[in-house]
Amino acid sequence: MTGPSVQERLAPANACFGCGPANASGLRIRSFPTGGPGSELGCDWTPQPHHEAFPGVLNGGIIGALLDCHMNWTAACHIMELRGQQAAPCTVTSEFSVKLLRPTPSAGPVRLLARVVEESGDKAVVEAELFAGGKTTAKGRGTFVAVKPGHPAFHRW
Repeated sequence: MTGPSVQERLAPANACFGCGPANASGLRIRSFPTGGPGSELGCDWTPQPHHEAFPGVLNGGIIGALLDCHMNWTAACHIMELRGQQAAPCTVTSEFSVKLLRPTPSAGPVRLLARVVEESGDKAVVEAELFAGGKTTAKGRGTFVAVKPGHPAFHRW
């Protein structure tokens, strides 16, 4: 996946820990359309030793942040596309869950894939999977909402 990510194109000043291009200390995930079903986004990300729970295994909290941010951007891109807009709406996580299926090796890149499975107006439900070493190691599901003026996250990017 090359070129600017959706985060770099649509929110270059975003300082979110998980997905903000402007946060030099964050995870700085980079999500891209996959050409798959609907508004599916993919992300390849490589852990560093300080992301580990213990040697060789990615920390569960980092996995949660990866899934949350990647699913949020999948929802934002989907809502933007539905509305026919050029700018992404500011979306926030209403709820999300993570199922850790097996230890996620930290010795190489991980791959995230996310797709919208339900939508209604300003809300999208997204499901995602995290792959490492050729296996699905975690799954996530979340509800994401485009916020309106007056919400603290409105125009955050």
